[in-house]
Amino acid sequence: MDRRSWRQFDFVLIAIVMVLILYGIIMIYSANQNQADLRDLWWTQLGRVTLGMVILMVVAAVDYRYYVSFYKFFYFIIIAFLAVLFIAADVAELTANTKRFLDFSYFPVQPSELAKIVMIIVSAKVMADRDGEMDKFRNLMTTFFIIVPPLLLIYLQPDLGTTVILGATWLAMALMSGISLIHVGLLGISAIPLLPLVWITMADYQRERALLFFNPARDQDAYFNIRQALISIGSGGIVGKGFGIGTQNQLHFLRVRHTDFIFSVIGEELGLIGSFLLFGLIIALIWRIIRASDLAGDAFGRLICVGVASVIFFQSIINLGVNLGLLPVTGTPLPFVSYGGSSLIAFLISIGLVQSVLMRRKSLDFERV
Repeated sequence: MDRRSWRQFDFVLIAIVMVLILYGIIMIYSANQNQADLRDLWWTQLGRVTLGMVILMVVAAVDYRYYVSFYKFFYFIIIAFLAVLFIAADVAELTANTKRFLDFSYFPVQPSELAKIVMIIVSAKVMADRDGEMDKFRNLMTTFFIIVPPLLLIYLQPDLGTTVILGATWLAMALMSGISLIHVGLLGISAIPLLPLVWITMADYQRERALLFFNPARDQDAYFNIRQALISIGSGGIVGKGFGIGTQNQLHFLRVRHTDFIFSVIGEELGLIGSFLLFGLIIALIWRIIRASDLAGDAFGRLICVGVASVIFFQSIINLGVNLGLLPVTGTPLPFVSYGGSSLIAFLISIGLVQSVLMRRKSLDFERV
């Protein structure tokens, strides 16, 4: 690896990521400070950040173009990981009636989080190979059928949130690669007859969440946490109740507050100002990654950056929408902020990919010198 490539390393991007992570660790500490069994989770998160940053630097050090040679291997490995959840019950960890984790004792792995990275690489490779020809319907369908197997396996876990995020990310990448809007419309129309099948195959709790979204009075107990989230955010006002003294949070009315509902803790304790700070950091992060896509030296690198920006955008929108009562509950963490292992590591790997693209954007210029 040419040491000159590190001159292109985007320290602003890393700074934004670290501020987001630090923001999350502080709020995780606040959310659990009065609960003995969860009090040290912020320390665990810090350890995962350290590991994730090491992996990020390793990924950045590797030329992203090397992944072209291994994209088929990555694809079949992630399919195998997702399939193992269904065929090897002894290594699949059952969490809330879903099979989402491979139990490796010290560090359970969530294959669907790794699938986001792998499918960004695979989709970017396939679309880049057809650069300038993605307006042809057969090329669109080629990329579509590649994304379908992992989508189905993730959907059947069941994990509707990740399925939607991965599908939306693929669509964003396809749009940026030049597909025809007419073809997008045809795909949308052809999907309409499948909606009843989706509804029938959804897990009972998923259907209940969807019905509860449209009719909160249907089950007051099930709607309890959404109500507490809205109370938390609304009661925070402009400046919040103060760090560590939010009533809904500290009195444990708000559940899963360090993971899916971390934004509600921010809204209650830091108010509108703290929420806007979070929004600003997420927007700045996405803008910085889009900037990287614009600077990329080839279609493969550009589409990798588009994919990373898209997955962060869609996952953030879903998490914030759930906290604000604008979307049905999905169990989706907030990127870089919520407590988590596989999710945090996966997002740090994705930032490493973006850095790898940025660090090689002027390689051709170096070769001419």
